[in-house]
Amino acid sequence: VQLQASGGGLVLAGGSLRLSCAASGFSMDYYPIGWFRQAPGKEREGVSYISSSGDYTYYEDSVKGRFTISRDNAKKTVYLQMNNAKPEDTAVYYCAASRATSIVATHRDEYDYWGQGTQVTVSS
Repeated sequence: VQLQASGGGLVLAGGSLRLSCAASGFSMDYYPIGWFRQAPGKEREGVSYISSSGDYTYYEDSVKGRFTISRDNAKKTVYLQMNNAKPEDTAVYYCAASRATSIVATHRDEYDYWGQGTQVTVSS
């Protein structure tokens, strides 16, 4: 089981970035996927989550209306479109897969497989 996050970088406040999470070694279309982030000195926090089919999504309040999560199971990839980025979005972003039976897994403890992160830096 492998998840690889990519697409991070430096963006100006108000700008956009699209992160990708590529899966290999398992049938990703059976798993809810989540995006999490961790800023220096802070705990890892949830950002957005998507059901295995892609029909259901959930966003934390901090990113609601600015970020969009989506997935392409044929390509084994989940995306996080970040619009109107803010300096407080600066963090290492991780994607994770859940074996939970819930349609959308919204708790960090529900996630079993984690990828390496990708750094996002939003400059003001």
